[in-house]
Amino acid sequence: MSKTPYYITTAIAYTSGKPHIGNSYEIVLTDAIARFRRMQGYDVFFLTGTDEHGQKIEDKAKEAGVSPKEFVDKVAGEIRGICDLLNTTYDKFIRTTDDYHEKAVQKIFEKLYKQGDIYKGEYEGYYCKPCESFWTETQAADGKCPDCGREVKKAREEAYFLRLSKYQKRLEEYIEQNPDFIYPESRKKEMLNNFIKPGLQDLCVSRSSFKWGIPVTFDDRHVIYVWIDALSNYITALGYDPDGSGELYKKYWPADVHIIGKDIVRFHTIYWPITLMALGEPLPKKVYGHPWLLIGMDKMSKSRGNTIYADELVELFGVDAVRYYLLSEMPHANDGSLTYETFIERYNTDLANIIGNLVNRTVAMANKYFGGALPCKTCEGDFDDELKQTALQAVPAMTKAIDEFRMADAVAEVITLARRSNKYIDETLPWALAKDEAQRDRLSTVLYNLVESIRFIAVMLKPIMPDTAEKIFSQIGTELDAFDSLSAFGALPEGHTVGTASPLFARIDAEKMLAEIAERHKSAEPAPQKEPIPGLAEIGIEDFAKVELAAARIVDCVPVKRAKKLLCLTLDDGSGTPRTVASGIAKWYKPEDLIGHTVVCVTNLKSAVLCGVESQGMILAADCGENDVKVLMIDGVPAGSKIR
Repeated sequence: MSKTPYYITTAIAYTSGKPHIGNSYEIVLTDAIARFRRMQGYDVFFLTGTDEHGQKIEDKAKEAGVSPKEFVDKVAGEIRGICDLLNTTYDKFIRTTDDYHEKAVQKIFEKLYKQGDIYKGEYEGYYCKPCESFWTETQAADGKCPDCGREVKKAREEAYFLRLSKYQKRLEEYIEQNPDFIYPESRKKEMLNNFIKPGLQDLCVSRSSFKWGIPVTFDDRHVIYVWIDALSNYITALGYDPDGSGELYKKYWPADVHIIGKDIVRFHTIYWPITLMALGEPLPKKVYGHPWLLIGMDKMSKSRGNTIYADELVELFGVDAVRYYLLSEMPHANDGSLTYETFIERYNTDLANIIGNLVNRTVAMANKYFGGALPCKTCEGDFDDELKQTALQAVPAMTKAIDEFRMADAVAEVITLARRSNKYIDETLPWALAKDEAQRDRLSTVLYNLVESIRFIAVMLKPIMPDTAEKIFSQIGTELDAFDSLSAFGALPEGHTVGTASPLFARIDAEKMLAEIAERHKSAEPAPQKEPIPGLAEIGIEDFAKVELAAARIVDCVPVKRAKKLLCLTLDDGSGTPRTVASGIAKWYKPEDLIGHTVVCVTNLKSAVLCGVESQGMILAADCGENDVKVLMIDGVPAGSKIR
């Protein structure tokens, strides 16, 4: 029986420079989903690659004193190397400089031109080079790009345009009739309400002011712009040809899902679907716009000097630990956060303590008490059913979470089972049972249940931490790793023999590791800094007015388990819905010191997830000297009162 095809893609990475860890999150996320679908029995085709044309590349190559092709060859090699370093299982790595892609794109452009969906005109507006986007005077009213905030320059040039306006109503109807096409829901509302319904302007799809691009065959003064060139990679990689496509395209298209960053949802849910409509081809089934990975609370940026790269993290922590952190710390819809402190805490807690310790002591006890063989699994007792139910419930819960692209929730199911298994050890006390010969059958049953639970954990870890999963299988002595083997608890045969215990993750000395990282950064070349502005940097009243402050009463406060510095505050801000805020004040306050007090809260701050807590604002505090912080209390002010 043939397998059901499943086609999954990442956005292709732009070859302007080495990708940071935030960029690398996407390939790891996509790989985990692809691995999971293969475990479910799908015939998966996983595509990634590089976007290699454009003015920015042409300029960077000139600065480097090399040809554009030499420049992109180097960067594309780095990007592919990072994909391989992170143990991703892509089936094809496309480059937009590949000959077959360029020829297919030229044919696509010709077809759309001949049928009247592309026409020649002139563009006058504002151009953002980093985003490669044109904007109207209204859109760039402050002289800045609406997407990235950088300065735009006025430009006027002859260009070809794609008739987005012709397909606006059809696209709007498609999105409304296919509610799962844009995911999550917030992205769909943004596209419909902010971009589509206000009216689509025809899109510039060629450039004549630079040469590094795919030439328009019938007009050699123009090169095909990114919207036709880069986006078409999803079908050209499968052998799409307007004159007749190959078997790979017929088998896998339409894509089951495009995995992309939230900043390029507009291109993938407006420009790309309209291009496909004009070509007469089916639309992808789903576009998932994932959030960003921030450094602390800030977006990663070379200009800010806060960029972290995947190879640096892998050198420090190992491939699987990096994969684990990325997949466990990034929430479904809100931005995730990366700091070295939280990485080390998560490593020590989840990997070394919870998973590593569970496997190590279980295998060690099986060898110590039974020579590695578990002769009995029928002497049932207290706590067995709860362990089994936790294992059996974790499998459908993980599946549902991955179906909904809630990868952090999927990872949490593995940790929940590992925690329950550790608790089972504490409840059954195998070392105490070992002292009583009459309890030998019970001891073997307890150890059997633990080894079987660990097998569940290893199977569930396969798409997340593939190398670690294989090490666990080796230590518990089984090759029973199929996903469908988790339909019942007890698949290991009686008399099963385990392997040898070996530590999976050595605990990290946080202080020593952070000192090492600080030393590395000190010796690295410093990021370029802007000239300091003498005196106080002033802002206008309109800037201050953007910050919404309100009185909020602290109704609850608890420590954040994985972060020594954080307290989780539950606030009543007068809205009727409790607001959660994570605040780094644990050094100066105990929870009971804060409950009942009223504080000042920034209520329109973009939410972020810190150590598993969704922080929906910020409270104000004062630096009162070296190593002394005081929260601003305004007791007596009613909750919800606006502060101006």
